[in-house]
Amino acid sequence: MTIRVSAVQYHLHTISSFEEFANQVEHYIKTAEEFGSDFILFPEFFTTQLMSIGKDGRALTIEELPDYTEQYRSLFIRLAKETGMHIIGGTHVIRKGDNLYNVAHLFYPDGKVAEQAKLHITPTEVNEWNMSKGEGIEVFQTEKGTIAMLTCYDIEFPEIVRIAKAKGADIIFCPSCTDDRHGFHRVRYTSHARAIENQVYVVTTGTIGSLPTVDFMRGNFGQAAVISPNDVPFPPRGIVVEGEINQDMIVTADLNLELLYQVRESGSVTTWRDRRSDLYPDWEKEEYSK
Repeated sequence: MTIRVSAVQYHLHTISSFEEFANQVEHYIKTAEEFGSDFILFPEFFTTQLMSIGKDGRALTIEELPDYTEQYRSLFIRLAKETGMHIIGGTHVIRKGDNLYNVAHLFYPDGKVAEQAKLHITPTEVNEWNMSKGEGIEVFQTEKGTIAMLTCYDIEFPEIVRIAKAKGADIIFCPSCTDDRHGFHRVRYTSHARAIENQVYVVTTGTIGSLPTVDFMRGNFGQAAVISPNDVPFPPRGIVVEGEINQDMIVTADLNLELLYQVRESGSVTTWRDRRSDLYPDWEKEEYSK
């Protein structure tokens, strides 16, 4: 099976209404639809653009961002239905009880919505925004294959990606938001490592631009990429496609799942099959043995 994926290098800039946000989102989605994409990925924290709408000359706080949740969900549900695409709507901050969570959303073409909260929280998210950690990793079945959504810092932890692969994920979608080269390269390099270790595709993207009135969103350094294992059927550097750094754009690529299955069985290396659970523990070994 071949799947076409697009990833958005989302340009953050100050807006004055939800309609402006919706128009920008629809532009990217309609562009991916014209390319015939099955999936489109938005970045982490891209809905912080809504905080720039502000009140009385000030930006909204992170505690106020969840007030847009219903409008956000309605927008993406409508667009997924209209286009027939699976939309990973980046992440959006939601409130459950007294806690805030950074949550990736998968919008299905039939109107269903799935969620995956970010599992590993950065110091800034904890200290400045009082974010709470998600609990548990899920994979999501679609008519185009099995995927997982692991947000930014999550991809830097090999254990959680190993579990996602063990549960059947062939594609890891990684929405990201980094403010400098150091953070960007941490996510990028570990995305390559996870693709090699688990013989999966990783699709990642980040925010670009600036929100001058929104604390901790003034600087953004981003680039979309579709990353493969490093083996003969794939590009030598493991990069199927990548965008131009810090440019407002979309990248699109075709992912051949059969190639993944082939290299897992008979590739130059078979890293998934050759893991040594006799020397180090294998996560959920009995349940996810293949």
